[in-house]
Amino acid sequence: MHIMKVDPRSLKDNPDNTRQSKSTPQADALLLATIKAVGIIQPPVIFPEVGGGNSYVVEAGHRRTRMAIAAGLEEIEVLVVEAANDNGAMRSMVENIAREPLNPVDQWRGIERLIALDWTEEAIAVALALPVRQIRKLRLLANVLPAMLDQMALGDMPNEQQLRTIAAAHLDEQREVWKAQKPKKGQPATWFQIANALSKTRMYAKDASFGDDLREAYGIEWIEDLFAPANEDSRYTANVEAYLGAQQEWMTNNLPKKGVIAEVTQWGEAKLPQKASRVYGKPSKGDHTAMYLDRNGKVQTVHYRMPEEKKTGDKGALVGPGATAGDDVTDAPKQRPDVTQKGHDMIGDLRTDALHEALVRAPIEDDTLTALLVLAFAGLNVRVDSGVNDTVFGPKRFARHAARLLGGDGKLSFDMDTLRVAARSMLVDVLSCRRGMSNSGIVSRIAGEAIGADGYLPNMGTEDFLLCLSRQALEASCKDTAVLPRPKVRETRAALVEHFKEGHFVHPAALFAPDPTELTGLLKQGEIVEEDETDTSEEATDGLEDELAGVRVTGDAGDLDVADPQARDHAADEDDAAYGIAAE
Repeated sequence: MHIMKVDPRSLKDNPDNTRQSKSTPQADALLLATIKAVGIIQPPVIFPEVGGGNSYVVEAGHRRTRMAIAAGLEEIEVLVVEAANDNGAMRSMVENIAREPLNPVDQWRGIERLIALDWTEEAIAVALALPVRQIRKLRLLANVLPAMLDQMALGDMPNEQQLRTIAAAHLDEQREVWKAQKPKKGQPATWFQIANALSKTRMYAKDASFGDDLREAYGIEWIEDLFAPANEDSRYTANVEAYLGAQQEWMTNNLPKKGVIAEVTQWGEAKLPQKASRVYGKPSKGDHTAMYLDRNGKVQTVHYRMPEEKKTGDKGALVGPGATAGDDVTDAPKQRPDVTQKGHDMIGDLRTDALHEALVRAPIEDDTLTALLVLAFAGLNVRVDSGVNDTVFGPKRFARHAARLLGGDGKLSFDMDTLRVAARSMLVDVLSCRRGMSNSGIVSRIAGEAIGADGYLPNMGTEDFLLCLSRQALEASCKDTAVLPRPKVRETRAALVEHFKEGHFVHPAALFAPDPTELTGLLKQGEIVEEDETDTSEEATDGLEDELAGVRVTGDAGDLDVADPQARDHAADEDDAAYGIAAE
């Protein structure tokens, strides 16, 4: 090893250089400026060319050599070392790893060059202080399309799961997907979409019940998943049809006495015979066995019990096999349900308490809260005297609105436009200002004022409506118009009808602004609730009942039940008023 000065233009690049990824223009510009200012601080490493050549080959310092040429330097100092038998492949890789971590693509390329030079995976792992599994994992990149490797070499790497999926696909499939998903220049690749397009169902050896005989008969080849944890059996096959066929034949060959191969329901469970009851505990001697394949292709076993056949001794009538006319009547013992009625009652109470607690305390997004309010009106305990028509609406009417917000699995699934339509439709069916039992009261007036419903009131300057007004009201309606009160009421009314024929008249009594007296009564209800909540603040954590402070409405809690006598009287007055309006 010695130092000498050479013309950088006479040096040759090492074809076995480990770092193949190009550096950025900004990094090259910075290195060039440094060389122009202070020269080359660390001399490149070179070795004599082998195979009869008389030149020198750069082992380390390819960028420094290129930038020295770009800077116009005629001579540079270099460090000359002896040529290695692997053309410096291992020294180049170790030097690059120690100086700056190589990206996986460059690591793989370096490993493949070492393999070609008769290095074993174990020897490479020892030299680079890497696990053998990591070496094998990097070698999976050999199965990746070269165009994808070029993208990865730019630093745009997929995650391990995505890389595993890509490497497991055929090159022709990778080529077709890359053609459709290739990113624009300078843009990252959408590796998750590429992996999804190349993903295949895998059947794992750890879930297989069949042995090597059936595996060979069905032509199943196991592939090791190098990205799985090292202590697990990660072998798999993508030949799903052959795997399931081998599992099916194994079940047929190993079917126990009183055993059947069951079909699978849409939920992935065994479809048992009619009247069969599944045995969850230890099966008895007379129980049956059903074997089936779950969604992962794994053999599953369930036990079930058929009801005992009845025997009768009436005049030779036989029900069960082997019965005789003299046999006693034997009834099958009644199967006790998994949960008794009392148990279901307890479950209902516990569920209700948990639901109410979550509604009070759990964080709920505004859109979900609106959707839940729509769902609440579709409950079996809800009845609304709607103003849409004279029919009382129950859960069937409101269920059509709730159904818009649900997916096939029964979970909330909606977009904001669907939620808005459902909420508006539900409010149309519920809110009413009509007189009678369908009257929603002051809340409908408040709602109308909040959304500007006054602007949707029709022209009331008609003969039918004006007939309902007194003389004083008619003359007051002439205000702000060119119509003057007439001596006779019908003449004043006719003049107003003619005046408003092309105009728009809304009587002040029809506006949605709430009546001050009714509004005061509603606000008092809020004060009662606040007082009760203050009195029971020490027991606020006992459940939703304390949150509502003793006030219960029609629904799960029953009829209106207000502990405060004043509130009870006020509620009674409201009921009397509602039924009084209906009576009128």
